[in-house]
Amino acid sequence: MTVMAERASSQLSVGMFERIAEFAEREDDTVRFEFIDGRIGLRKVTNGNHGAITMWLIRQCMRARPELDLNPLQGLKVESYRKGRARPDGVLAPVDHFVGQGDWAEPRGVLMTVEITSYDSDTHSRDRVEKPRAYAEVGIPVYLLIDRDHQSIVVHSDPDPEDGYRDIHVVKFGGGVTLPAPVGIELDTEELKQYVD
Repeated sequence: MTVMAERASSQLSVGMFERIAEFAEREDDTVRFEFIDGRIGLRKVTNGNHGAITMWLIRQCMRARPELDLNPLQGLKVESYRKGRARPDGVLAPVDHFVGQGDWAEPRGVLMTVEITSYDSDTHSRDRVEKPRAYAEVGIPVYLLIDRDHQSIVVHSDPDPEDGYRDIHVVKFGGGVTLPAPVGIELDTEELKQYVD
């Protein structure tokens, strides 16, 4: 579940947001904070099926590309001039890429971000609109959306800072999909059918 506050960009600095998020997440490890499009987002820790999908994808990435890590905890600086902060469900980058970067890393060198939809009222605007725009603005080559509502995988690639991702490919659960360069991983999504709530 995600709760988004009203636009707060003129009242809240990124530095202040980072301090609030660090304190709150240390006090309550069942929530995660984001700051996208000038709004604070509060995400509850996910359910078992959401976590099972994350682990499925981690295993696929490790088998296909052992020189890469799919990190489910790393926050990223996103949006123009790094005014936003996002916590993707997964960030694919070379092994040890984030060493020494802290909670909110620069997106440079990230190959792919992953989001898995949640069953809440904000998932459409967050996962299908705001996050793809933010990830494209900073040039992340691939955005993978595992959409449980539509039982599909949506692969976004060819990012443009002005127009978002120019190539969007949709595959229903059960089909095969190739994640484009620089990721280059083939996925058989049949197993995902069992994780739809």
